Order: sequence, then C-alpha cells, then structure tokens
Amino acid sequence: MKFPPSLLDEIRARVPVSDIVGKRVKLQKRGREFVGLSPFNSEKTPSFTVNDQKGFYHCFSSGKHGDIFTFLIETEGLSFPEAVERLANVAGVEMPQRSVEAERQEKKRTGLLSVMELAQGFFSQALQLEQGAQARGYLLDRGLTTKTQQAYGLGFAPAGRYDLKQFLASEGVSQEEMVEAGLIIAGQDIAVSYDRFRNRIMFPISDIKGRVIAFGARAMSPDQPAKYLNSPETPLFHKGHILYNIARARKAAYEQGKVIAVEGYMDVIALGMAGYDNAVAPLGTALTEDQLRLLWRMAPEPILCFDGDKAGLKAAYRAIDLALPMLAPGQSICFAILPEGLDPDDLIRAQGRDAFEQILSEATPLIRMLWRREAESDAWDTPEQRALLERRLMASAGQIADQKVRRHYEADLANRLNKLWQPAAVNYRQNFRGGTRMFRPPGKSRGANFRPGLSDRPVGTRSQVSEALKKSQLARNQQGWQIAPREALLFVTIINHPNMLDEISDEFFSLEFSLPELDRLRSLILDVAASAQPLDKLGLKSQLLKQNYAPLLERLETALTHKSDRFVQPEALEDDAVVGWRQAAKLHLRAFSLRKELNAAELAFGQDSSEENFKRLTEIRSQLSSADGMEVQGDGVSS
Repeated sequence: MKFPPSLLDEIRARVPVSDIVGKRVKLQKRGREFVGLSPFNSEKTPSFTVNDQKGFYHCFSSGKHGDIFTFLIETEGLSFPEAVERLANVAGVEMPQRSVEAERQEKKRTGLLSVMELAQGFFSQALQLEQGAQARGYLLDRGLTTKTQQAYGLGFAPAGRYDLKQFLASEGVSQEEMVEAGLIIAGQDIAVSYDRFRNRIMFPISDIKGRVIAFGARAMSPDQPAKYLNSPETPLFHKGHILYNIARARKAAYEQGKVIAVEGYMDVIALGMAGYDNAVAPLGTALTEDQLRLLWRMAPEPILCFDGDKAGLKAAYRAIDLALPMLAPGQSICFAILPEGLDPDDLIRAQGRDAFEQILSEATPLIRMLWRREAESDAWDTPEQRALLERRLMASAGQIADQKVRRHYEADLANRLNKLWQPAAVNYRQNFRGGTRMFRPPGKSRGANFRPGLSDRPVGTRSQVSEALKKSQLARNQQGWQIAPREALLFVTIINHPNMLDEISDEFFSLEFSLPELDRLRSLILDVAASAQPLDKLGLKSQLLKQNYAPLLERLETALTHKSDRFVQPEALEDDAVVGWRQAAKLHLRAFSLRKELNAAELAFGQDSSEENFKRLTEIRSQLSSADGMEVQGDGVSS
C-alpha cells in the first residue's frame, strides 16, 4: 500500500526522531544533536547521532542513515506499512481509508484468526486432559517441561473424528469457516466432514505478530500415514512465506544480531530451552526465497544449521543456489554443520550447550561452502577438469545479481583457483626439461627488455597496462572527483521523468555506480517513489532537496555533457525517455562488464605473462575504450 507524502510528513512533524530512537538507545544532548552508542554495532565510543531538526539519525560506525520509519524497520524488522501504522498511532494521525474490497478481506482474515484462536485453546486444553496423557509423556521424555509446553502453546488433537468440529460448531463457527481455516476436511465425495488433525501433538504456527495462522502436527501412532502434517494453504497461511517461531525469535535476533534456522519444530524448542530464543525453522520444506528474506529482516547473516549427513549437506547446497542471486553488500548466509547423526537437541543433550556454541562459532561463510561443494567434490588432475571447475564456479558467481558482490566473489574464487593450481604449476616447471621454463613471445630473444624469472615477463608491459588503467574513466570516477557523463544521464533522465520508475525501477535498482553518493541518491529516489503518490519532476526534486542533495544534483547537471540526448529533457515524451534510458543503461552495464573482464585479465596476466594473456588484455582494453566512447542518441546508439 502506498501512503500519501502528506501523511508521512505529518507523522514526521509530530514525532521527533529522538523520541523513537530514545526508547532503544540512551541519548545525550550535544548542541543541536543527540549522541549515543550505535544500536547496530558494538562500540565503546558514541558514533550514533540524532538530529530532530533535520529529522534523521546517522550511524558513523555502520553507515546506516534514515528517519523514524527506517529506524523501526532496521531495529525491529517491521515492514514499511507496519512502521507507518505504528508511528501513526504514536502521532495520533488517522490512517487513510481502505477500499471496500480490502475491508472485506480484512474482516474475513479477522474471522479466521478468531477460529484459529479457538482451535488453539481446544488443543491446549486437550493436552492437559486424560486423553492427552500419552502426548504429555512423550513431550516430557523429550525434556519439554509443562512450562515449556505452555510457552510454545503446544497442544493435542484427540483421536476422535469430530471432536474439534463439534467444539467449534458449539462456538458458532460455520463449517465453511472451518474448511477455509484448514481445520476440517470436507468435499462433494465426503458424506460427513471430519477433523483434519487426529491423535497428534499440535505445534501452533504464528505470523510475525504472534497470531496463530496454522498448525504443525506430529503423529503419536506409527500407523498414521504422515509423521508430520501441516495445515493446508489457507487465506491466512502460505507455508513458504513464514517461519516457525518467528514472532518469539525476531526480538532476540535483533538484540543479538544473529538468527539460527534449524530443520524442525523440536529443534527450535530444544534450542529455546538451551537459551537460544533466536531460533526459527522452515515448515517441512526446503528454505524458500520469502523465508530467506524474513531471515534477513532479522539479521544480516543468518546461520543455517543442518545435520552433517548426506541429506543435510544436500539441503545446505540447495540453500547456496537459493541465496546466490539474492546476495547484497552486507547480506549473506553462513552454515553450521552438525556432527553426522545428531540434531541440535541430541547434541545439546549429549555434550551440552558449549558444544553447540562451538559449532555456531565455526559457522562456514557462503563463499567457503560454495568452494567446498565444487572444489572438494572431485579430483582436478587434467586441464579439462580444471577448466570445468573454473566454469562451474564462475557460473555460480554469475548468479549473483548485485554487481559489487559478484565482482568480489569472482575475485575470491579466482584467487582460490590460483592457489589450487599453484602446486601443479610448480611441478610442471620443475619437470620441464629439468628446470625452469621461460616464456618469450615469438620472434623475441633474451635481451635488455627481458628479465629472467618464472615467467620472463616483458619489462614495462605490465606497467604500461596499469598506467592505461589509471588514466581510464573508471579510475577517475573511483577517485570520487567526477561523475561519469553516462551515469549523470541515467540519473537526470529519471529526475526529469520520475513516473518512468513504474517501468524501470528494477533495472535502476540493479545498476552499479562508481560513486557511493550515487548509490545513496538512487536509494532515496526509490524510497520516495515507493512511499508516495505518482510524482512529477518538481515533487521528486523537492523531496531530494529536503535531504540536502542540492550539491549532488548540480554536479549531475554539470556532468551531463551530452545535451543532444533529447529524451533526457523534461519536455520529452515518457516513452522516448524510457527507450533512451534503457539504451544508456545497456551501455553502462556493458562497460562495467568489460571492466570486470579487465580485472580478471590483469590478474591472469600477473600470474602468467603469456602472449595469449597479453593479447586478451589488450583486446579488452580496446573494447572498453570503445564502450566508454559510445553515447546514446535519441534514435539509437552510435559511436
């Protein structure tokens, strides 16, 4: 849901940033600002500032910056609508009216939540009655005390076919509501509807606010067809979109900066009893994209805890492929692999909490897990096998959408490959004619321009390449002194035609820019577009000027050297602006791709100054020079 800027501005005007931040951070007044210890990093000297006049906070230790809405999102994991609703209540501001259909759906959800609450009460009570004696005994044998059972809301579904159905009917719940909540099974081929869950221990599944939306159920009899059974998909419950125990875990996860994802309900509860309140679990399936996003809302690097058997490693490897496309700066996952045959509950029971803590402290980063999956799975004795390994690793890195993260992965993997091949290269040199093989380009003999060594690299060639790179547009941009004209073109076009973000926002989000301040400007533009009604040029510029971006906007206009690109002008048609912007973005991506290839070519040339590597380096430099010289025209691309 989009909120009008007037609503957000009114909330900001009524609620000082220090009031919201001060509930979490001890602030001290210094001049016009407040200072305190960072809520994002552990520190002894305050680097966190709050300015009520300007309406923002800034953390120098982590680089995080924002207003009252972003603070709640960052520290409590709220969604933007949740943060707006919370702060509107604090400010005493009335939320905008919702549509008739939205009201109908909300009323339906509220009704189903009430049905689930009744069912939860029924199951909890049944666990404490005579019919729940066997289930209580099982739970006690697993170490779950009565206090723990109550804390996690555990219950028992009696063995009768109609026990829950009759109870809910007595409370005025219709059969249609029972079916829609996933509590009974009915259909045209079923004469009498009956309870879905029978003779099972019940684990309530809550949404992020702690409201019961579904159940997980463990069979008490080995004759039952499924050991674990979840609620079906309902208007309340989509199992790939939620995590077990998320409502209890997210506060602890924020406070500790760490969240642990384990495989099942009992693992979560066992960790809770051991003091790990920050544990969650998927709901009987492999981790999904939505669940991974939920984990990242709680901590920047969730720990995925898997059994050390083949099934556990297979699950870990699937998680690698899931996470790679979604990685971002400061956002990754790591893996805690348990000893084979032990789950968290077994490990803690057998060896104590310290043993599990040791496993967590040695959690494997994603890059190392990827390397383990590929490089340790086979022998790489021949050039063909080594080429296959390189291709597989680079293909995995190529899945990463964020260009900065992808570039670092490729560099790290290339470095690991070089170290892996090094022993083979040393043996080859030692065995080649009993000594060191020296490379000389064809037609060259040893002379003043060559020096002996492992590669006999031509003197000056490498330095010439480096000097050329230093003079390139990329190097100038990375020094932070100027904005590349094409980058200015991309930004000014959007500022002059902000409505085009409805069509190109994903492409804009994925671009990589040479200056951090452009990354920040891009984030602000997308935030404004996401939280406001459709903007015109003046509306967007007004929002940017409020955030003190006037100097950067002026630099963008100055850097825009190609005034002949008609689509950038405010009076251009929006369709023309979209076409021209996409052409410019395509050239921008091509140039960055070539720079990435140039880095790899330089690395290869540094390891082996062969004629082939030198030719490749020269060719990429030529292509990069050509790409940097291409500009966008109103009717296409020309050089």
